Amino acid sequence: MNRNTLRILLLTVLCLFVQNETLNPAIADEQLLWVGGQTGEVHTYRIPLLTFTTQGSLLAFAEARKLSFKDKGAKFIALRRSTDRGVTWSPTSFIVDDGSLADGLTLGSVVVDEETGAVILIYALCFHRYHCKPSSTMMVQSLDDGFTWSAPRNLNPQLGLMSFAPGPGFGIQKRHPPAVGRLVVCGHGSITGDGVFCILSDDHGNTWRYGAELKSIPYNQRKNNLDFDPDECQPVELDDGSIVINVRNDKHYHCRCRMVARSLDGGESLPVEELVFDHTLEDSAVAAGALEKEGVLYFTNPASANSRVNLTLRWSLNLGKSWVKDTLKIWAGPSGYSCMTSLKGNETEDHKYIYVIFEKGQKDYFESISFVKVDLYSDQ
Repeated sequence: MNRNTLRILLLTVLCLFVQNETLNPAIADEQLLWVGGQTGEVHTYRIPLLTFTTQGSLLAFAEARKLSFKDKGAKFIALRRSTDRGVTWSPTSFIVDDGSLADGLTLGSVVVDEETGAVILIYALCFHRYHCKPSSTMMVQSLDDGFTWSAPRNLNPQLGLMSFAPGPGFGIQKRHPPAVGRLVVCGHGSITGDGVFCILSDDHGNTWRYGAELKSIPYNQRKNNLDFDPDECQPVELDDGSIVINVRNDKHYHCRCRMVARSLDGGESLPVEELVFDHTLEDSAVAAGALEKEGVLYFTNPASANSRVNLTLRWSLNLGKSWVKDTLKIWAGPSGYSCMTSLKGNETEDHKYIYVIFEKGQKDYFESISFVKVDLYSDQ
């Protein structure tokens, strides 16, 4: 039996198994990973990322903003690591320190190379170009399951001087044709020349180039409310090999909802003909989470058209064509950016759970960063 036939058979068995179960997501556990308020060298933790390594460890990242809650200013990249699927966590370590830059680092996307085991983290420096230039796209990587990290590498010699902010969220490695094995990281461009852009690597992160783009209108001009301004984004690969990118609609073009773009050629292009507006996913212009697991598409955001509150999990049984009416309210109060992950393993626990990290507060959404374990099939 060849590899493709085996994969199709396994997918068929899995789909039959899932159909015999009833999705009923519920929170199984929650922990605060970081709390702001000028503790030590950090004022505020923001922009959470979450991924599993090839060895099954959970890695949680965040911007550790040194002096204020604002996007500009000096920062660390904070990391906590769990080897027991989020039950216990290592103390916080700082894997990148941008010093005292007036316009410090901007997280960022994490992508795991399933072939080499490398964990690659891509971020920006001087993205807003506030008292500094040029903007730089930077990369660090770990080859030992997140224990140690390389020195930062500047990708500008490969990518040029365009201002590019990855994610925030995770990048993908293509599992299905076309371009199997390719690393794809998507984000948005400079403040004026904005839009969604993807960078691609076909050699395990050694070299990178620009691929797909979905440019803002008007391009290279300051934006007004209701302009077309695709922004922060999360790519997901589907089993047909297409890449669906859930996009922040920053200036509320057409709706206060999410944009969804789609690449059919491995991240080389984002045809405008494939762009849709998902009115079910109401949104106040914020980074959101998306995840595909066992034929189900999951989505998290503050489910409100006007403010960052009501962090909600939704799921779709037809890969985003429609969404199940039931939802899981993770946090009714102030909430912001979110990211999801799951472990592609053979254990029952790996099938049952997804993991969410998000910004959570009582008065302001950026007061803390919380980790939630979601039981997809509760009461079963």
